Amino acid sequence: MTSDTLQITLVQSDIIWENNAANRLVYDQLLDGVTSDLVILPEMFTTGFTMNPTSVAESMDGPTLQWMTEKARQNNFVIAGSLVIAENNRYFNRLVWVQPNGHIYFYDKRHLFILGGEEIVYTAGIKKIMPELKGWRILPLVCYDLRFPVWSRQTPQQPYDLLIYVANWPQVRNYPWQQLLRARAIENLAYVAGVNRIGTDGSGIYHSGNSALINFKGEEIQTLPESVAVYTHSISLTDLHQFRQQFPAYMDADEFTLIP
Repeated sequence: MTSDTLQITLVQSDIIWENNAANRLVYDQLLDGVTSDLVILPEMFTTGFTMNPTSVAESMDGPTLQWMTEKARQNNFVIAGSLVIAENNRYFNRLVWVQPNGHIYFYDKRHLFILGGEEIVYTAGIKKIMPELKGWRILPLVCYDLRFPVWSRQTPQQPYDLLIYVANWPQVRNYPWQQLLRARAIENLAYVAGVNRIGTDGSGIYHSGNSALINFKGEEIQTLPESVAVYTHSISLTDLHQFRQQFPAYMDADEFTLIP
């Protein structure tokens, strides 16, 4: 059954460098008492944006996935975020979407950040996921994907209602972060949630957070301050559909057919 409202929680955390267990304890505290439909954690939420996967990678049945599964079950919410996963002798920056019933979807980051050498140590994904929650269609992506609008383009054949980006986006590029979140919302006529980390990572890179929830017009619902923060807000499917009926620009989206 479709619900008009969806309650979303953005978790903007200061990630302890390359320490899976310590970060899980931090999230235990941050999520204590949280009531929501969907909890979104940052990119590489148990390690920070590390290029040292051999020391921190987990499997899909490792302790962090077990922790996420238990959190989802206990609190009856979906929990999503990316972490370092080892599989078939390769490493992935993998966004994991865990439902209260234990079902797991996952998405491997498509656009690897070449300035950080991510493409050297991680394997890029080749397909998206689009899970549904309470009748809402949701597209979750990761950090650098934000700069590539074709990958997130909504079309009549692949519609969605909420676009998510989990990130370790540095403060030095904070202006593009804020503008691109709004651009993705405007061009796709969809809500956008961008969840970034706060603090300085093990490479000495500072992150100012500024996680944000943006509506389908590109208007700010909330931008989080430059601090650890947990923010919960309800969004409306009726408001989204009414606006799309008034301004159905997504129906004219390009089909990406190449003309010889």
